Amino acid sequence: MPQDAALADRMRRALAGHAGITEKRMMGGTIFLLNGHMLSGARRENEGARRFMFRIGKAQAAEALRDPIVRPLMQGTRKMGGYILVDNDDCPDPVLQHWLRRALQFVAALPPKS
Repeated sequence: MPQDAALADRMRRALAGHAGITEKRMMGGTIFLLNGHMLSGARRENEGARRFMFRIGKAQAAEALRDPIVRPLMQGTRKMGGYILVDNDDCPDPVLQHWLRRALQFVAALPPKS
């Protein structure tokens, strides 16, 4: 999966000012971490789709998947519980901020990694 610099920059700007954010290139994209925990990501799929990934937790994911713009994160044929994807085309800045707030709320409650 190719990197998508513009998509990663968009996520970077949305996360500007939040303490404890780091990033790592993995899973075919750029992953953003909060206190060492995966928070969100940006990547371009092999078929060209540009997507954001958000970690919102299993309890919130079931509700989130009722939104028609949200899809589950799949690892092969396995659904990754607690993670969702939103296509860039369906994610104007207010929507991006909405999902980031939910991800930040979930991940901020996790204990920092040592």
